[in-house]
Amino acid sequence: MLMKRRTPPTWLEFIRVSLWPRRSWLRSGQYVTKRVLRLTASPHAVAAGVAVGAFTSFMPYMGFHFLIAAVIAWVFRGNLIASALGTFFGNPISFPFIWAATYQTGHFVLGSTSMADGAPALGEAMKHVLSALWSFDGGDALIALEQIWTPIVWPMTIGGFLCGPLVAIPIYFLTRRAAILFRESRRNKLLKRASEIRDRAKKAAQEAALRNSTSGAET
Repeated sequence: MLMKRRTPPTWLEFIRVSLWPRRSWLRSGQYVTKRVLRLTASPHAVAAGVAVGAFTSFMPYMGFHFLIAAVIAWVFRGNLIASALGTFFGNPISFPFIWAATYQTGHFVLGSTSMADGAPALGEAMKHVLSALWSFDGGDALIALEQIWTPIVWPMTIGGFLCGPLVAIPIYFLTRRAAILFRESRRNKLLKRASEIRDRAKKAAQEAALRNSTSGAET
């Protein structure tokens, strides 16, 4: 936003807008899509940025998605703004599915596919995370991290590295194609508008010449 609100939103309003934007998810998605397609970077840079943002959404490091996406986008020569917009793929609607997929995939790869093998159910894992965060007092960060790293964060990281490309790769090609088509359409519109301007100018010049010839003949 270019200008901030005079009165900051309350916590309840912030949570409501996070779960359901004022423009609705459909209109917000359309807005993000237009912002992405109107970026001045190359189609590869735009597509790589969006794909990286979508991939980063599969990482369990909430609050660091923008930073992680920016670093990976820089490595793959992607657009940084596109990478930030690409993280929109991770939202309150998609996160439950993303977390379930990455959590189960990570534990399957690590060989702990049941509670007996050390893999708690996803709901219990989320409760464990919230409990650890709630009890965190700022002085035992390593202990709090250790409580959730092995059973939750590490499996979801492994699952994110495996599930993320399944979404990021198709998004790259779709975004690159959409960017190319959007620019071709915009270029054709500009050429058509320039042609119309030339035709009007030519017609005006012909009418002026005709009026001049007519007035000259009358004199």
